[in-house]
Amino acid sequence: MKGFATLVMRELRGAWVSGGMLLPIAFFLLVAILFPFGIGPDSKLLARVGGGVIWAAALLAALLPVERLVAPDLERGVVDQLAVRGASEAMIATAKLVGHWLGFAPLLMLASVLAAGLLGLSGHTLLAIELGLLIGTPGLAALGVATAALTAGLRGSGAVAGLVMLPLAVPLLIFGAGSIEGGPGALKLLGAVSLLLVAGTPFVAGAAMRMAGD
Repeated sequence: MKGFATLVMRELRGAWVSGGMLLPIAFFLLVAILFPFGIGPDSKLLARVGGGVIWAAALLAALLPVERLVAPDLERGVVDQLAVRGASEAMIATAKLVGHWLGFAPLLMLASVLAAGLLGLSGHTLLAIELGLLIGTPGLAALGVATAALTAGLRGSGAVAGLVMLPLAVPLLIFGAGSIEGGPGALKLLGAVSLLLVAGTPFVAGAAMRMAGD
């Protein structure tokens, strides 16, 4: 457990140094600020589509740090060194998942309060958004780590990661945005998809890192 916590802290330090914590939040808020300028000052329209905008921005914000999650460690041989010390690739992937989630999700949920104010969303809608993000962001983090591992070492991995991650994230986006008005049923579906991604990512990402290191 101590070794796992050390790996998670290492991921958080790397995110802080590289700006991986602040860039997604800045991007997220920028989308929330610019969107009302794009569709006009219609408060009813903003309130109707604002929840979906927040979820779309959250998905894109989670994609921004993908290039730094796995590829740098593979290039520097860090994954091999950790494996020699007894850490399995699945354990490393799990630590990256937890570190990635802690690096962007809490700040994203906090920034959602500001975004809701900019979009004129009600307190009830904001509560539904926050609950959905709490359930759905682990899935986004898991998808980001899995995508990073699968595309590590490829030329133009950032663009490839976007092509891989965005279609796979559609269920999270649909159920996340749907949970704002859909109630418990949509939240259960969102939780099921998020749990499936979290459960499968350590094995998928671990196998991808092992193959990339061979």
